[in-house]
Amino acid sequence: MIRVVLPPHLRTLAQVKGEVTLEVPGRVTRGAVLDALEARYPVLRGTIRDHVTEQRRPFLRFFACARDLTHEPPDAPLPAAVVEGTEPFVVLGAIAGG
Repeated sequence: MIRVVLPPHLRTLAQVKGEVTLEVPGRVTRGAVLDALEARYPVLRGTIRDHVTEQRRPFLRFFACARDLTHEPPDAPLPAAVVEGTEPFVVLGAIAGG
């Protein structure tokens, strides 16, 4: 099981509390995790990445094992600790302002 931590606004939208656990078939990549997340919570489609281009939305970043994975290719494998379920895959809402 893959553990996913969502920012508060996406947890509210998906009506979940705390971490989400997902079954990700095959190779565990950022793209595969987001596919599984959107399949389980269809209301999240288009909120994390664009419907057509699948590019991440501005002000969202991806982390795992204290590493920023935001600019990694979506088909790059996630760290072993995420695959094993010992560490979560984190979708973080960035803060902007002045």
